[in-house]
Amino acid sequence: MNKQYHVLVVDDEKEMVELVTSYLRKERFQVSSASNGYALLQKLEEQEVDLILLDLMMPYMDGFTACKEIRKFSDVPIIMLTAKGEEADRVSGLKMGADDYIVKPFSPNELLARIEALLRRTNQNVKSALLRIGKLVIDIDGRTVKVNDKPITLTRKEFDLLLLLAKNKERVFTREQLHDRVWGMEHSKATLRTVDTHIKTLRIKLGKASELIKTVWGVGYKLEE
Repeated sequence: MNKQYHVLVVDDEKEMVELVTSYLRKERFQVSSASNGYALLQKLEEQEVDLILLDLMMPYMDGFTACKEIRKFSDVPIIMLTAKGEEADRVSGLKMGADDYIVKPFSPNELLARIEALLRRTNQNVKSALLRIGKLVIDIDGRTVKVNDKPITLTRKEFDLLLLLAKNKERVFTREQLHDRVWGMEHSKATLRTVDTHIKTLRIKLGKASELIKTVWGVGYKLEE
């Protein structure tokens, strides 16, 4: 693989994290780590990752809940780390949106093989996708936005909010639905007022294309030409 992929290792066992991190870095992966689901979601706020290794049994927020929350806003590949013989956990994890699993203890070679196979599969399925709506062009894979061919700089949440509206053109979302789909479990950080603030900022940044974002009074927002 020519690209240096970024893997996020999520496990509360410090020795496991250090072992996996050391091995993957030797294989030329960029590696970050988190010790629980809350820390994982915070990491995803701060940086882009290509794949997540997610332990199911962790304190504060377990892997099941974290996986469910991630799937509200991201299709990033997820490999579950499960205990030997816990078939029910593997089934539950896959239903929550995980792509694959590997049973502890595992060999470094098996881990690498599963990571590479999932990345190949994911990249084969991903094609460059552009959403064109009026003056607005959204590059989904590149996470970039242009208005009249002029690049527009958006924060991660602004982009996620705009993409959600654009993918569901003409569908009206309530503020509660937008809050749940874009911010997920971050209730302590994001309120319904946060949704309104981001919509306002989006309209300012989009300039002439701001007319695409419609306010449906008493309900919420939608995007339409």
